[in-house]
Amino acid sequence: MLRYIYANQLSDYPVLQDSMHRDRAVQFSERLKWAVTVDENGWEKDEYDAMNPLYVIWGNADGTHGGSMRFLPTTERTMVNDHFSELLNGQDIRSPFIWECTRFCLGQKSSPRVAAAMMLAGGELMRAFSLTHLLGVFDPRMVRIYSMIGASPEVLGSAGEGRDKISVGLWPYRPEDRIRVLRKAGLSSEISEHWFNRSFGQTVQELQQVA
Repeated sequence: MLRYIYANQLSDYPVLQDSMHRDRAVQFSERLKWAVTVDENGWEKDEYDAMNPLYVIWGNADGTHGGSMRFLPTTERTMVNDHFSELLNGQDIRSPFIWECTRFCLGQKSSPRVAAAMMLAGGELMRAFSLTHLLGVFDPRMVRIYSMIGASPEVLGSAGEGRDKISVGLWPYRPEDRIRVLRKAGLSSEISEHWFNRSFGQTVQELQQVA
Protein backbone atom coordinates (compact mmCIF):
# COMPACT_ATOMS: atom_id res chain seq x y z
CA MET A 1 0.00 0.00 0.00
CA LEU A 2 1.00 3.63 -0.50
CA ARG A 3 1.54 6.05 2.35
CA TYR A 4 2.15 9.79 2.11
CA ILE A 5 4.17 10.81 5.19
CA TYR A 6 5.91 14.07 6.11
CA ALA A 7 9.33 13.72 7.71
CA ASN A 8 8.08 15.00 11.06
CA GLN A 9 5.55 12.13 11.11
CA LEU A 10 7.96 9.40 10.04
CA SER A 11 8.94 8.40 13.59
CA ASP A 12 5.34 7.22 14.08
CA TYR A 13 6.27 4.38 11.70
CA PRO A 14 9.61 3.15 13.11
CA VAL A 15 9.85 -0.06 11.04
CA LEU A 16 9.01 1.79 7.84
CA GLN A 17 11.46 4.59 8.68
CA ASP A 18 14.32 2.24 9.55
CA SER A 19 13.90 -0.01 6.53
CA MET A 20 13.52 2.94 4.13
CA HIS A 21 16.79 4.56 5.17
CA ARG A 22 18.56 1.19 5.20
CA ASP A 23 17.29 0.38 1.71
CA ARG A 24 18.48 3.81 0.56
CA ALA A 25 21.94 2.99 1.94
CA VAL A 26 21.99 -0.32 0.03
CA GLN A 27 20.83 1.24 -3.23
CA PHE A 28 22.76 4.49 -3.29
CA SER A 29 25.91 3.67 -1.31
CA GLU A 30 26.49 -0.06 -1.84
CA ARG A 31 25.05 -0.70 -5.31
CA LEU A 32 25.39 2.62 -7.12
CA LYS A 33 28.52 3.76 -5.22
CA TRP A 34 27.23 7.33 -4.87
CA ALA A 35 29.07 9.63 -2.47
CA VAL A 36 26.29 9.63 0.12
CA THR A 37 26.42 9.62 3.91
CA VAL A 38 25.48 6.49 5.85
CA ASP A 39 25.24 6.97 9.61
CA GLU A 40 25.97 4.64 12.51
CA ASN A 41 22.47 3.16 12.22
CA GLY A 42 23.08 2.15 8.61
CA TRP A 43 20.76 4.90 7.40
CA GLU A 44 21.34 6.97 4.27
CA LYS A 45 20.22 10.54 4.93
CA ASP A 46 21.12 13.97 3.59
CA GLU A 47 20.41 17.62 4.26
CA TYR A 48 17.08 17.55 2.42
CA ASP A 49 15.69 14.94 4.80
CA ALA A 50 15.97 17.65 7.48
CA MET A 51 13.66 20.02 5.54
CA ASN A 52 10.46 18.12 6.42
CA PRO A 53 9.93 16.70 2.93
CA LEU A 54 6.93 14.63 1.97
CA TYR A 55 7.73 10.95 1.44
CA VAL A 56 5.69 8.61 -0.69
CA ILE A 57 6.36 5.09 0.61
CA TRP A 58 5.16 1.71 -0.52
CA GLY A 59 4.64 -0.35 2.62
CA ASN A 60 5.02 -4.11 2.39
CA ALA A 61 2.55 -6.41 4.15
CA ASP A 62 4.99 -6.82 7.06
CA GLY A 63 5.29 -3.05 7.52
CA THR A 64 8.70 -2.71 5.90
CA HIS A 65 9.73 -0.41 3.07
CA GLY A 66 9.10 -1.56 -0.48
CA GLY A 67 9.91 1.68 -2.28
CA SER A 68 9.91 5.42 -1.75
CA MET A 69 10.37 8.91 -3.16
CA ARG A 70 10.91 12.30 -1.53
CA PHE A 71 9.21 15.55 -2.51
CA LEU A 72 10.01 19.21 -1.83
CA PRO A 73 8.50 22.34 -3.42
CA THR A 74 10.93 24.18 -5.68
CA THR A 75 10.10 27.42 -3.87
CA GLU A 76 12.44 26.02 -1.18
CA ARG A 77 16.00 24.72 -1.49
CA THR A 78 16.24 21.72 -3.79
CA MET A 79 18.91 19.31 -4.90
CA VAL A 80 18.59 20.36 -8.54
CA ASN A 81 19.08 24.05 -7.84
CA ASP A 82 21.80 23.51 -5.22
CA HIS A 83 23.90 20.90 -6.99
CA PHE A 84 22.86 20.41 -10.62
CA SER A 85 22.21 23.91 -11.96
CA GLU A 86 25.09 23.45 -14.43
CA LEU A 87 22.87 21.00 -16.29
CA LEU A 88 20.41 23.88 -16.72
CA ASN A 89 23.00 26.43 -17.88
CA GLY A 90 23.16 27.87 -14.38
CA GLN A 91 19.46 28.62 -14.17
CA ASP A 92 17.28 27.71 -11.20
CA ILE A 93 13.84 26.17 -11.45
CA ARG A 94 11.48 27.73 -8.93
CA SER A 95 7.72 27.63 -9.16
CA PRO A 96 4.79 27.01 -6.79
CA PHE A 97 3.51 24.61 -9.45
CA ILE A 98 6.65 22.43 -9.61
CA TRP A 99 7.87 20.06 -6.89
CA GLU A 100 11.20 18.24 -6.86
CA CYS A 101 11.22 14.47 -6.56
CA THR A 102 14.41 12.77 -5.34
CA ARG A 103 15.71 9.54 -3.76
CA PHE A 104 13.62 7.16 -5.88
CA CYS A 105 14.45 3.94 -4.09
CA LEU A 106 13.18 0.40 -4.52
CA GLY A 107 13.30 -2.19 -1.76
CA GLN A 108 15.62 -5.10 -2.33
CA LYS A 109 12.75 -7.50 -3.17
CA SER A 110 10.39 -5.05 -4.88
CA SER A 111 8.58 -5.82 -8.12
CA PRO A 112 8.12 -3.47 -11.10
CA ARG A 113 4.59 -2.91 -9.79
CA VAL A 114 6.01 -0.97 -6.85
CA ALA A 115 7.87 1.44 -9.13
CA ALA A 116 4.67 2.06 -11.07
CA ALA A 117 2.70 2.62 -7.86
CA MET A 118 5.16 5.27 -6.73
CA MET A 119 4.97 7.07 -10.08
CA LEU A 120 1.19 6.92 -9.72
CA ALA A 121 1.51 8.58 -6.31
CA GLY A 122 3.54 11.38 -7.85
CA GLY A 123 0.68 11.98 -10.26
CA GLU A 124 -1.83 11.99 -7.42
CA LEU A 125 0.18 14.73 -5.71
CA MET A 126 0.19 16.72 -8.93
CA ARG A 127 -3.59 16.38 -9.20
CA ALA A 128 -4.25 17.31 -5.58
CA PHE A 129 -1.90 20.28 -5.33
CA SER A 130 -2.52 21.61 -8.86
CA LEU A 131 1.09 21.04 -9.91
CA THR A 132 2.07 21.27 -13.56
CA HIS A 133 5.33 19.30 -13.30
CA LEU A 134 7.64 17.25 -11.13
CA LEU A 135 11.38 17.90 -11.34
CA GLY A 136 14.07 15.32 -10.80
CA VAL A 137 17.64 14.15 -11.38
CA PHE A 138 18.07 10.65 -12.76
CA ASP A 139 20.69 8.25 -14.07
CA PRO A 140 20.58 5.82 -17.04
CA ARG A 141 19.13 2.88 -15.05
CA MET A 142 16.01 4.96 -14.35
CA VAL A 143 15.39 5.68 -18.05
CA ARG A 144 14.39 2.06 -18.60
CA ILE A 145 12.13 2.08 -15.53
CA TYR A 146 10.36 5.27 -16.56
CA SER A 147 9.88 3.97 -20.10
CA MET A 148 8.51 0.66 -18.83
CA ILE A 149 6.01 2.44 -16.59
CA GLY A 150 4.98 4.84 -19.35
CA ALA A 151 6.00 8.03 -17.56
CA SER A 152 9.15 9.32 -19.25
CA PRO A 153 10.36 12.86 -18.48
CA GLU A 154 11.27 15.76 -20.72
CA VAL A 155 15.07 15.93 -20.45
CA LEU A 156 16.30 19.46 -19.73
CA GLY A 157 20.02 18.77 -19.60
CA SER A 158 22.59 16.02 -19.15
CA ALA A 159 26.26 15.50 -18.36
CA GLY A 160 28.59 12.51 -18.44
CA GLU A 161 28.58 9.34 -20.49
CA GLY A 162 27.41 5.76 -20.09
CA ARG A 163 26.53 4.65 -16.57
CA ASP A 164 27.92 7.94 -15.20
CA LYS A 165 25.46 10.07 -17.17
CA ILE A 166 23.23 12.33 -15.05
CA SER A 167 20.16 14.13 -16.38
CA VAL A 168 17.60 16.63 -15.11
CA GLY A 169 14.03 16.19 -16.30
CA LEU A 170 10.48 17.43 -15.92
CA TRP A 171 7.42 15.21 -15.70
CA PRO A 172 4.19 16.95 -16.79
CA TYR A 173 0.80 15.90 -15.50
CA ARG A 174 -1.35 14.26 -18.18
CA PRO A 175 -4.60 12.39 -17.37
CA GLU A 176 -3.79 9.75 -19.97
CA ASP A 177 -0.50 9.00 -18.19
CA ARG A 178 -2.43 8.31 -14.98
CA ILE A 179 -4.60 5.72 -16.70
CA ARG A 180 -1.55 4.00 -18.16
CA VAL A 181 0.34 3.97 -14.84
CA LEU A 182 -2.71 2.65 -12.97
CA ARG A 183 -2.68 -0.34 -15.32
CA LYS A 184 1.06 -0.89 -14.84
CA ALA A 185 0.65 -0.76 -11.05
CA GLY A 186 -2.33 -3.13 -11.15
CA LEU A 187 -4.40 -0.67 -9.10
CA SER A 188 -7.80 0.92 -9.43
CA SER A 189 -8.39 4.66 -9.27
CA GLU A 190 -10.59 4.08 -6.21
CA ILE A 191 -7.91 2.32 -4.15
CA SER A 192 -5.30 4.93 -5.09
CA GLU A 193 -7.60 7.73 -3.96
CA HIS A 194 -8.48 5.78 -0.79
CA TRP A 195 -4.80 5.55 0.17
CA PHE A 196 -4.35 9.26 -0.53
CA ASN A 197 -7.40 10.21 1.55
CA ARG A 198 -6.27 8.04 4.46
CA SER A 199 -2.88 9.79 4.55
CA PHE A 200 -4.07 13.38 4.19
CA GLY A 201 -7.54 13.22 5.73
CA GLN A 202 -8.82 14.91 2.59
CA THR A 203 -9.60 13.70 -0.89
CA VAL A 204 -7.70 14.71 -4.00
CA GLN A 205 -10.76 16.67 -5.06
CA GLU A 206 -11.02 18.55 -1.75
CA LEU A 207 -7.36 19.56 -1.88
CA GLN A 208 -7.76 20.68 -5.50
CA GLN A 209 -10.28 23.28 -4.34
CA VAL A 210 -7.80 24.95 -1.98
CA ALA A 211 -4.55 24.47 -3.92
